[in-house]
Amino acid sequence: MQPRNMSMSGVVDLAAVKAAGEAKAKAEQARAQAARQGGGAPGAVPPEALVLTLDEAGFEDALQMSAEVPVVIAFWSERSPASKELAGLLERLAVEAAGRYVLAKVDVDASPLLVQQFGIQGIPAVFAVVAGQALPLFQGSAPEDQVRDTLDQLVQIAEQRFGITGLVVDAAAGTGAPAAAPPGPHDALLEAAMTALDAGDLAGAVQAYKNVLAEDPGHAEAKLGLAQAELLQRVQGVDPQAVRAAAAADPKDAAAQIAAADLDLVGGHVEDAFGRLVDTVRVTFGDDRDTVRLRLLELFEIVGAEDPRVVKARTALARVLF
Repeated sequence: MQPRNMSMSGVVDLAAVKAAGEAKAKAEQARAQAARQGGGAPGAVPPEALVLTLDEAGFEDALQMSAEVPVVIAFWSERSPASKELAGLLERLAVEAAGRYVLAKVDVDASPLLVQQFGIQGIPAVFAVVAGQALPLFQGSAPEDQVRDTLDQLVQIAEQRFGITGLVVDAAAGTGAPAAAPPGPHDALLEAAMTALDAGDLAGAVQAYKNVLAEDPGHAEAKLGLAQAELLQRVQGVDPQAVRAAAAADPKDAAAQIAAADLDLVGGHVEDAFGRLVDTVRVTFGDDRDTVRLRLLELFEIVGAEDPRVVKARTALARVLF
């Protein structure tokens, strides 16, 4: 079954962006305080509060919780391997999101009334509840990048439309003061990647990051480092004038626009890079559009999800897509 994307049409209230941004800034300050102090910030919740088991008796509590954090509801069953796999992915992403949303898992065999209430036709099925309002996200299996993209948009909509910025997570809850982190299993490879970058050996850096990801596909530092190294590798040795001429000649040429956006970003013209690819998404279709969208999401990650230019471009992308 093909995934059904969430419709964002009509959800974004631009008049609320400023107030939501202020609320978000306060939440980020609280998260930073919790990180510096090893947790213990006022109102902080333990990490286990990010993944819940939801049944019919607890649904009202989930509705109330949705006033302060988006609640992602995943319907699954032991009878469905695909739903179990998606639920596992969602658990990992919820922990990575660090309180920007919570995951509530519903066993369809144990909660038939919730299945009926949400009109579930098949599993896996994923909804969200924001400020008491239910939104369908997707039904059926979906690749990780699409799941991440949809959840990122959910967080953005919750912030902009409702001023909901999520929970502060106390990472040290129940453990006392955090101990010094032991050396990571991939520190040597990461150091090799940085040494290669410093020496201008982009191919070596790319391979070092790939070696880390081969053992740990979710390693955030390696994923970011790989994206940065590959960006530098793509622009190495290209003729900027030829690239920009090709992009100017055909606004619908996805490859030409992507190449020009890479040059824009490396040259420090971040908004130009984002604007170029958003415009290209607007005028392309099918595989070309998806290729451009994915490159734009990659550039977002390189710049940083909290950068105001990324937030602005995500809003523009959401308007184009939905």
